[in-house]
Amino acid sequence: SIPTPQPVHYRPMFGALGSARHHCRLTFLSQAAAANGVAERLNLRSAIAVVKGCRTVQKADMVHNSLQPNITVDAQTYEVRVDGELITSEPADVLPMAQRYLMRWSLPPSQYYAE
Repeated sequence: SIPTPQPVHYRPMFGALGSARHHCRLTFLSQAAAANGVAERLNLRSAIAVVKGCRTVQKADMVHNSLQPNITVDAQTYEVRVDGELITSEPADVLPMAQRYLMRWSLPPSQYYAE
């Protein structure tokens, strides 16, 4: 098995080699910033997108995240209700990528946790 769960030496495949990073991202600017040449003054080499009409965007405008449920928590019992329906969750049996994957400590384990 390998000693670490992620790469230690990054290779060219991660999109950070040379000028690849400029072609893999998008920088958002306001209309005023774009009109005043901010991208040129900052020498931005990534693609530029101008943001328009964002002051009126609301939660209801979100395509995949527009729900606004009524969430209540009982201060005495800590019961959580979503739109009047009680929700519960069981404790997890397995915690993926938790402490067992932290293979090498840079400090003694006791220093990572508050006393």
